[in-house]
Amino acid sequence: MFERFTKDARAVVTGAVEHCRRRGDERVDDAHLLLALLDREGSRAAFALASLGLTGRREAVARDLAEAHRRGGLSRADADALAGLGIDLTAIVSRMEETHGEGVLAGSRTDGARRSGRRPFTRGAKDLLTGSLRTAVAHGDRHIGDEHLLLALTARPGIPSEVLADHGVTYAAVERVLWGGGEAKAG
Repeated sequence: MFERFTKDARAVVTGAVEHCRRRGDERVDDAHLLLALLDREGSRAAFALASLGLTGRREAVARDLAEAHRRGGLSRADADALAGLGIDLTAIVSRMEETHGEGVLAGSRTDGARRSGRRPFTRGAKDLLTGSLRTAVAHGDRHIGDEHLLLALTARPGIPSEVLADHGVTYAAVERVLWGGGEAKAG
């Protein structure tokens, strides 16, 4: 499938691996793919993100992703559901960090122990890549571009799509910018 990726889409995937390596994580996940998408310039996904006002908010998005990672990957919807049961997730995270150290719930850190440099992809990241293929086919495209990765990311439930939605980037908004229905349209 990787042979169908455009240069921009390949750059997102390799950028995600680099984000994973820099953070010391064992596996590449969809949050790493989002961070790599935010690094892009001059591509269709970069155009869509800029059109939706995400330019200049990369650090805010990175902070929101880090906070969710700190909560053990639980979304705000998960936290709200737990709160409905009388469980205060913030208090639990604080107590765990007091006892076991900051970031204890973040999981998958290698702290530099991995030497090979090769990082496998999580099931979610693999599903995202497969979803980008489906998105490309649905739009009649033969190749998978970074815009298809962005659309697939916004369509998947989870932390990255929740963070993007909080910043006004939804599937419908990206599709409108890229394929019409709004003032801006990527060429």
